[in-house]
Amino acid sequence: MKRIGILGGMSATSTQLYYASLCELAKRSFGGLNSPELLICSVNFDPIAKQMELGEWDSIAARLNREARDLEAAGAEVLVLATNTMHKLADQMMQGVSIPLVHIADATAQAIKAAGLSNPALLATKFTMQEPFYRERFAQHGLSTITPNEDDQVEINRIIFEELCRNEVLPESRAFYETVAEKLIAEGADCVVLGCTEICLVLNDENVAVPVFDTTVLHCTAAFEAANQS
Repeated sequence: MKRIGILGGMSATSTQLYYASLCELAKRSFGGLNSPELLICSVNFDPIAKQMELGEWDSIAARLNREARDLEAAGAEVLVLATNTMHKLADQMMQGVSIPLVHIADATAQAIKAAGLSNPALLATKFTMQEPFYRERFAQHGLSTITPNEDDQVEINRIIFEELCRNEVLPESRAFYETVAEKLIAEGADCVVLGCTEICLVLNDENVAVPVFDTTVLHCTAAFEAANQS
């Protein structure tokens, strides 16, 4: 099994989910005391989150590139960026990095297509919902993405940063997400993408009427498969 490098910390809650998911995949696949070969770089999210709000994306990209290079130098053979939003900077992050990046949007799009679906509703940070990098990646796979209205996007984003990234799950916030999902289904969505790695804390197949695609699980599965290819 190849060594997986996880560039995480955005948020720490998300990175914990990645670690647990990859360990569970190794346990189910190989049994015994098997666990994945991992290198984890977990950055401090607070200053990065502030840079995001200020639009200092070039500075963030330079930091991610340094960390990606360090993971490769430390022996990582497959790279995973444990956040949806930062895939906005994937090309800059991978400059000078020779190991492959498992892209979260590709892993998710492939799962949606395999299920015979084509109109995903995307719930994510405001950056992922408003900017084209995720929707364009989906379009390359033949998917047509539906996003919430502007007011709902603001509240979705607030809950992510003020609650879910802190591992806080409030009943009223869960209810809000459920209502947004219902609206998007009424608008024609045939599935819901949890396009922020923390949204799985409030939405899942049990409280959404259409198939739910958890990007964290799908990303981990794709990374695990890539690590086990010869």
